[in-house]
Amino acid sequence: MAVRRAVCFGLSSLEGTMAVLFLLMTSTSVALITFMALSNKHPTIPPQDPPYLIGVGRADCTGPPADIPLMGYANPQQTAAGIHTRLFSRAFIVDDGSKRVVFVTVDIGMVSQRLRLEVLNALQVKYGTLYRHDNVVLSGTHTHAGLAGYFQYTLFIITSKGYVKSSVKALVDGIVQSVDIAHRSIRPGRIYMSQGTLEDSSVNRSPWSYLNNPQQERDRYETNTDKQVVVLKLTDLDGDGIGMLSWFAVHAVSMNYTNQMVSSDNMGYASYLLEEDKNRGSLPGEGPFVAGFSSSNLGDVSPNTRGPVCVNTGLPCDYLNSSCPIGGTKMCQASGPGEDMFESTRLIGHNIYKKAKELYGKADEEVTGFLHAAHQWVNMTDVTVQINSTHTAKTCKPALGHSFAAGTTDGGGDLNFTQGAVEGDPFWDGIRDTLLGEPSNETQECHRPKPILLSTGEMSWPVPWHPEIVDVQIITIGSVAVVAVPGEMTTMSGRRIREAVKQELDSGSSLKDTVVVIAGLSNIYTHYITTFEEYQIQRYEGASTIYGPHTLSAYLQKYRHLARAIAQGTESELERGPEPPYFTNLPNLLPVAPADRKPVNSSFGEVLEQVFPVYRVGDVVSVTFVAGNPRHSGDIRDKTFITVEVFQNTSSSWEVIHTDASWETRFHWVKGSNRESNATVEWRIPPSAQLGSYRIRHFGHYKQLIGFRPVITAYQGTSDVFAVSQTYYY
Repeated sequence: MAVRRAVCFGLSSLEGTMAVLFLLMTSTSVALITFMALSNKHPTIPPQDPPYLIGVGRADCTGPPADIPLMGYANPQQTAAGIHTRLFSRAFIVDDGSKRVVFVTVDIGMVSQRLRLEVLNALQVKYGTLYRHDNVVLSGTHTHAGLAGYFQYTLFIITSKGYVKSSVKALVDGIVQSVDIAHRSIRPGRIYMSQGTLEDSSVNRSPWSYLNNPQQERDRYETNTDKQVVVLKLTDLDGDGIGMLSWFAVHAVSMNYTNQMVSSDNMGYASYLLEEDKNRGSLPGEGPFVAGFSSSNLGDVSPNTRGPVCVNTGLPCDYLNSSCPIGGTKMCQASGPGEDMFESTRLIGHNIYKKAKELYGKADEEVTGFLHAAHQWVNMTDVTVQINSTHTAKTCKPALGHSFAAGTTDGGGDLNFTQGAVEGDPFWDGIRDTLLGEPSNETQECHRPKPILLSTGEMSWPVPWHPEIVDVQIITIGSVAVVAVPGEMTTMSGRRIREAVKQELDSGSSLKDTVVVIAGLSNIYTHYITTFEEYQIQRYEGASTIYGPHTLSAYLQKYRHLARAIAQGTESELERGPEPPYFTNLPNLLPVAPADRKPVNSSFGEVLEQVFPVYRVGDVVSVTFVAGNPRHSGDIRDKTFITVEVFQNTSSSWEVIHTDASWETRFHWVKGSNRESNATVEWRIPPSAQLGSYRIRHFGHYKQLIGFRPVITAYQGTSDVFAVSQTYYY
């Protein structure tokens, strides 16, 4: 039986006392089990390892769903205008009595450096040195329908309308609250692992690049994307589930670039379904069971399983360039399995949920052993890598290639750029040189064969355009190692990282047979990480590998170093490295929301388009209200803009059965002319709906100017009562 050290340094006195008590209780339990085994006819009950201390927490991190750009497609015109599903942060804390680690998966495009710094600062204020840069991992699910505005580097500031404090606050408060809840819920428990494969839910969107990897290496794998799903089942000592954590590699882009609703996309829907299963009777976002679905090496992996075609002709796109004879890259679009993006999100999310639920149900391999956490800050612009016994190479100052502007088959660019460009364009290069400056010869040579469109590492106004200092981090929970990757690793890049880390960990006697998972979009965002071979093709992923062709080699070197320190038990001796900057006075390019207006002879919350008297299961109920700008509602976390309510005859009261966090509802905010706006609420009546009387309510705030002073006032509106009858299926 593995023995854990009952050391409580770094914990508060109360937490240390609790840890000792838990270990004493565990010792008593083991003694009791031994006695019972000797008294039994079948004295073969195996001794169990001491339990971990486990805490789980979930908190709303939705920001104001209006006017703020959505983060992912880099389109400033794709601004939020309502809620499809709410966004949540899910935190998982594990403690072995000596060390503690925290893994947080957030419904967000990616974790930015500024967001991580803000969260760590807030945790330090609350908990001192308990939760730190080395033992806390923040990972984004990569939904492209979360709010932007939480970056501190110029490239992202431009496409996000600046540093938007209301967006940042919702994320920081939500993440910290999820950790708070997990911290308060810590109890003895056990972790079990299960692995499987998920088919028909992902395709490689850059197969040409993948095929440039060595044939011998490709022959080791059956598919050009990783289909594996890793599930951790978290239980209390009675075996009752308290949470689940899963990793699967697929882009959360089922909601496409035309969407303007805040949405957790396919990964969030998987969490929604499993939490709905386990928290029966609770509204979305409520209940004790927490299901986290985390991103992995998804860099070249798309959920748009029908693949790309030229939407204007129906013919296949050019294989290398992903463009069409007429319309270029914008016309080459991939689609998911559904009739529209909502249906595709549902189908892919349901597939992910179904596989995770299956693996959760049969997870019986207990995870045991000590915890480890290794972290360093690295200047990724100046890493020397050993290519072979005689040659070295270096990483580069950040730069983006021409194919970056082409976008992908999940969302192409608007201009005449194409993927696979290994030569520059005189027209665009001339504009770049005039407006931003020509890349230096050193940077151009370092990035070859990438033709540089934006030499971001040589641009520093008003703040640097890209980061130099990057987090590298590994945490281990017994026989599971989580590699926190600061970007989007392609399939083969992730495979190489997993293999390298596993080799190092296997050298440690207590870490043999470790399962290594990639947690993508973690801690800081640095775009993509391709293999050297994929980089040569210069599709979107290679053009977006900002530190040059040897980026992956540098990461392999750094993660090997961390894994070796863990295997040798010397992770506490690692050098911290150069700490990242914290810029002040970041520009906010989002105008203040103006005062609201309403139609003459109307009031806020008044119904403009009323419901019908009767609906049937499968119908869509729709009602439109006079509305204010949702930005005027301030902190909307743990609140709702809408409710669907059923009348309970037994209590003569209205019961809320859906909110704007529900999959069945959609909250559309429509900004009209002359500062007037309205809100349309849709409810898709599910098969589970009972017959009866219903109503829909809308809640919001509007702003008026009284003199020169803005005054915010709450309002609400209620639809007519309508009936749901005659259940049947379409």
